[in-house]
Amino acid sequence: MESTPDFLKIGLNLAAGVAVFLYGMSVLSDTLKELQGEKMQEALARFTKNVITGILTGTVVTALMGSSSLVIIMTIALVNARILTFTQSLGVVMGSNIGTTIASQIIAFKLSDYCGAILVVGLVMVLTAKTEYRKQLGTMITCVGLIFFGLEFMDIAVEPLRGYKPFTDMMLHLENPILGVLTGGLFTLVIQASSATVAIAISLASQEMITLAVGISLMMGAEIGTCSDTLLATIGRSREAVRTGVFHLLFNIFSVVLGLLLIKPFTEFVVFISAGAGTARQVANAHFMFNMLGVVIFAGFTPWIAKALQHFMPEQMATEKSTETA
Repeated sequence: MESTPDFLKIGLNLAAGVAVFLYGMSVLSDTLKELQGEKMQEALARFTKNVITGILTGTVVTALMGSSSLVIIMTIALVNARILTFTQSLGVVMGSNIGTTIASQIIAFKLSDYCGAILVVGLVMVLTAKTEYRKQLGTMITCVGLIFFGLEFMDIAVEPLRGYKPFTDMMLHLENPILGVLTGGLFTLVIQASSATVAIAISLASQEMITLAVGISLMMGAEIGTCSDTLLATIGRSREAVRTGVFHLLFNIFSVVLGLLLIKPFTEFVVFISAGAGTARQVANAHFMFNMLGVVIFAGFTPWIAKALQHFMPEQMATEKSTETA
């Protein structure tokens, strides 16, 4: 007779793994912002003269900062301060979607096996640091160790569910891509971190508990769920800054809709380019290819998208003047 897993223990262990992962990501982002925040903002303001350079800048800065939400929130702040124009911000937003996939590629390498060694190196650097820079560098390394420790904890947490029929049946229901997208989106909305949703998908895929198709739909849902914090960052900002947040949402929604329409050929394409790699690596590759293809498809339409958003969301001053004239 099939034994019933201890769901309380699984839930607590999974929550602990997610908490450690998110804490590591948060402190790593904060430390990087403290070390390079001004330089990153300068780069965003300086290298965004057109859509292509904006995409490249957004990709690089997000890869370095480790958080697309942080980069987009920084971009919204720069637009609000009129250091960047709304049009310049579009490339950065699209590039940040590509940059965030670097984390997925690293996670798929299963460096969690070495998380203990990474943690020890980082802590030794922090404890023996004689300069603030060395201490911050040690903090960053410690955070990387925490991220992979959290991933390892997630793996251990979900392992008892392998082969448990009600769970495998539930995962089969997620073969319906719309259900998968909704699940990924809601989970990301709750924990406010798309990287954690994708990390869990990769973790489940590494144990062959979900298929590539389910991993892709969860990942696409995370792309929509992550827009919530950037939309919150637009509250009280200028109309141009609000447009940047709305563009992020619309870009991700249209990308996901296109992904759902083409999910079968896209899945086959990911399997082909992955050249026999395991499901976890395929999910990471799908994350990269999905965001890359979305940028390639929509980059050429940004002038028209910008004009449409400016038309439907006109400047407040213009609206007030027309009201006064009437």
